[in-house]
Amino acid sequence: MLDNVPILSLIALSPLLGVLIILCLPAARGNWIRTTAVAVTLIPLALSAWLYYRFNDQLPGSQFTEQLPWITIPLNKETLGQGQVTSFFIQFQYKLAVDGLSLPLVFLTALVATMAALASVYIKKRWKTYYLLFLLLETGMLGVFMAQDLFLFFVFFEVTLIPMFFLVGIWGYMERERAASKFLIYNGLGSAIMLIAFLILVSTAGFSETQGQNGISLMYTGDLNVIIDNLFHNPQSYVSRGDLEGNFFFLSGTLQWALFIMLLVAFGIKLPIFPFHTWMLKVHTEAPPSIVMIHSGILLKMGAYGLIRFGILLFPQQAVAWSTVLALLGVVNILYGAVLAFVQREFRLVLAYSSISHMGIVLLGIAAFNTVGLEGAVFQLVSHGLISALMFLLVGAIYERTQTTRVDELGGMAKSVPFISGMLLVAGMASLGLPGLSGFVSEFLAFLGLFETKPIVTAAGALGIILAAVYVLRGVLSITYGPPAKGIKEMRDARLVEAIPMIALVAFIVVLGIYPAVLSESLHHTVSGFDQFIRSFAKIGG
Repeated sequence: MLDNVPILSLIALSPLLGVLIILCLPAARGNWIRTTAVAVTLIPLALSAWLYYRFNDQLPGSQFTEQLPWITIPLNKETLGQGQVTSFFIQFQYKLAVDGLSLPLVFLTALVATMAALASVYIKKRWKTYYLLFLLLETGMLGVFMAQDLFLFFVFFEVTLIPMFFLVGIWGYMERERAASKFLIYNGLGSAIMLIAFLILVSTAGFSETQGQNGISLMYTGDLNVIIDNLFHNPQSYVSRGDLEGNFFFLSGTLQWALFIMLLVAFGIKLPIFPFHTWMLKVHTEAPPSIVMIHSGILLKMGAYGLIRFGILLFPQQAVAWSTVLALLGVVNILYGAVLAFVQREFRLVLAYSSISHMGIVLLGIAAFNTVGLEGAVFQLVSHGLISALMFLLVGAIYERTQTTRVDELGGMAKSVPFISGMLLVAGMASLGLPGLSGFVSEFLAFLGLFETKPIVTAAGALGIILAAVYVLRGVLSITYGPPAKGIKEMRDARLVEAIPMIALVAFIVVLGIYPAVLSESLHHTVSGFDQFIRSFAKIGG
């Protein structure tokens, strides 16, 4: 039924339908607005589930491709002489597609967005503005994982910054304005670096020449396939040929290194890689829980996705040469995050530093540069997205009842709120990598992949797993057991609107832990193709 419809556009743009409906609703009708927003988030969730079902994991490359000319900018032809060139322009494409890397992240985004919309029951003011920004944020996130044009990717990427800034700054806690400003400064800097790198790529590797009936058309484009073809399959198309009708720019080896480092920094800020992490700590502690679910569960994954899609796959030779650097950065993330998580008394900070540590595991999987390691990295993105979303959903439930999330001010919750306590225990076990839950599979694959090439670095990173068990168990057990804190007996357990997203997230965590093939089957063929691609072209000039 959906085979002949633009399914990816429907997924990416369907939240805007909710924006239009909510704009027409009275601001005082909070229940109407909330119900509309939740219902609209179910549309991309249902469509992405259908997309996952229809995806053929045996086919190479991207699937469900949608492409239209979007922005065309004519360029000056005076310098081209009197040749056969009839047009000279820049063209950006509205091009969407998914493969085994992006498909799980699209589904994860739709799932976490729906769960966060349900968790937004804690929002007490300006519901109309909140849900308008929320749905706009979802559109940006979905578009990021499907965009196949550099400019389109940048537009979707930037769309996430604006609503996130206001969602933190208006509905956050005491230092929300500072957290929002820090978020915007760091991510704006990363976006500026990424934009410069993309412009250089478009003006060098984005060059193409088409022979038509009316003459030759010269075009610069952000189409990812054109750029990959020029970089690896037809290098003479972007190297200056010494005539006026050739490309005027040259992507030298030094410039390729500069672009790789720029993309590493740009997406490293988003990931985040130490020392670009301080902004993330403020967001995790000051943003409302529903927004932190999205931030930790999805937005951090955009950094890893961009690093793999643009940094690693466009510059495999440079990436492989820096594999040890990437692995060491991963170890630093793991140990730094784990050690500081261990000494925190604020549970939100424990989870923030835990996210830094778990993103280090993603870097280790990438640095392995083999199929197992890359699978582990992507598996970790999905697994951590589910676990962190569940954790911050529980944090929101606890804060709503106690007005605190300090570990030393909580205790004895297992008796008064057994359901919430049980969910917190499951989330904690998944976070520390207990077998049978998704965290174990992702960590095992990432470390196994890196052990093949860097056993010593792998052993150092494995210390983070031990520390994770310590700080997770310390925080979870202190909250659920121990001496009961004042006011704990008056607490009520999870309401239905809270229990539904908790159960849903736990279900996916358990399914991925018990039957990881649900994810690995769609992932393996794409990742093995990446591995062969990297190994093949990393040897050029090496």
